[in-house]
Amino acid sequence: MGVVKQTRRELAAAFRWAARLGYHEAVANHFSAAVSDDGQRFLVNPVGSHFSRIRASDLVDVDTSRTGDSLSFGVDPTAWVLHSHIHRHVPRARCILHTHMKYATTLACLEGYEFQMTDQNACRFHDTIAYDRNYSGLALDPEEGERVAGLFGADKEVLFLGNHGVMVIGPSVAEAFDLLYYLEKASEVQVLALSTGRPLSIIPDEVAAHAARQWREYPDAARLHMDALMAILDEESPDYAK
Repeated sequence: MGVVKQTRRELAAAFRWAARLGYHEAVANHFSAAVSDDGQRFLVNPVGSHFSRIRASDLVDVDTSRTGDSLSFGVDPTAWVLHSHIHRHVPRARCILHTHMKYATTLACLEGYEFQMTDQNACRFHDTIAYDRNYSGLALDPEEGERVAGLFGADKEVLFLGNHGVMVIGPSVAEAFDLLYYLEKASEVQVLALSTGRPLSIIPDEVAAHAARQWREYPDAARLHMDALMAILDEESPDYAK
C-alpha cells in the first residue's frame, strides 16, 4: 500500500476514534497529516464533515502554498490558518491534531495553570508542553497561524491553547493520536484530583523525566495502538478506509 493511501486510512481512523472517544465537537476541530517529504503537502478534513463519518477518500489534499479563500477548496478557514502555518514552519509536525476535548480543555481554562506530573501518563508529557495564554478569538488571521506555529519552538509536541483547547503534533498519525489519547487520560485524572480539593501528590522532576524517557523508548507502542484501533474499525465500520 502506498504511503499516501496508508496515511489517508490512518487519519480517517483517527477521526473515527476521536468521535468514539468524545474528543470531537460538532463539525469543528481539525486533524491533518503531511504526505510529502518536505511536509508542505498535507491531508485535512473537509469543511462541515462530522468526525464519525469521515472516510479516507474524503480527506482534502492541499499544500501550504495554496492561496485564496480556503472554502473554495473545501477546507475550513480556521483549519487552514492553523494547520497550513504549522506544516509550513514546523517540519517535524507530520501530523497535527486539534481538539476541544473535555478534560484537557478544562485545564486550559484555569488561570496560569501548568500541567502537573500527577501520574504515570502525565509523565509522558514531561517538558514537552507549550502554553498559549493569549486567546484572541477564532484563528482567521494568517498572523495568528504564524504566532501559534512559533509557540511549538524546537521541541514541544503539545500546545495548551488558553480558553480554547489543545493541539498535538507528532512524526506520524499513529504517534500523534497516541499522544492525544494519553493527554486526555492524564488530563482526566488531573481534573478529578483537583476536584477533591486535596493537595496534589507531584512526582519528583527527576522521576518524571526518567518515566518520560521510558515512554519514548517503549517499543512500537503507538504503532500497536493504531493497528488495534484500525482492526476494530475494519470489523465494525470498514467504510472508514474507502
